[in-house]
Amino acid sequence: MPKILIIEDEVNIAELERDYLEVNGFESDIAATGEEGLKLAMTNTYSLIILDLMLPGMNGFELCKKLRQTLDIPILMVTARKEDIDKIRGFDRGADDYIEKPFNPNELVARVKAHISRYNRLINREPKQHDIQIGDLLIQLDSRRVFKNNEERILTAKEFDLLTFLATNPNIVFTKEHLMERIWGYDSIGDVNTVTVHIRKIREKIEESPSHPQFIETIWGVGYRFKK
Repeated sequence: MPKILIIEDEVNIAELERDYLEVNGFESDIAATGEEGLKLAMTNTYSLIILDLMLPGMNGFELCKKLRQTLDIPILMVTARKEDIDKIRGFDRGADDYIEKPFNPNELVARVKAHISRYNRLINREPKQHDIQIGDLLIQLDSRRVFKNNEERILTAKEFDLLTFLATNPNIVFTKEHLMERIWGYDSIGDVNTVTVHIRKIREKIEESPSHPQFIETIWGVGYRFKK
């Protein structure tokens, strides 16, 4: 049975999320602080993390960044703030999706199911695929690992998916809207800045000079292209 970690300091909301998840076949643990959530995440196995942005002590942004240092499971951020900059900051630190308070619990469950399903398909994909080697960049599709100059670069789940999609479709220009639909799978986020943030983070990890990228080119006014 998939297990979800809920990191939420508002007891009523945390219990509501837990109840709806359990009705839909998920187990769940609840943490009321960032520190408690980090400890649980590091000592247990979860399929997805629901992370509130506004937490006492360590906030959601800080916690998401720490989680991404070792975990690549989906992280769904919950926020009561509607500012685009907060959403971009969340994606910048490794969140896969966000949902705004107040939210429909059924929508939350639907997003949880979608992210877990997509993640499981990616890590269990058949048949086995070959690695992608372009110069000093190595993408291992089956193990979901990326190496630059023989040094491993840690990518989040969505960063890896985006890089892999572009690298397996070289020299084709994709719009941000197309990449949004292809990688996130549904039009629930609706903010193409998500793609921009993820491209920037990928470049920081695989490019010698992120401002003069060798691999992922910006085609101004159109989108992005992986150069091979």
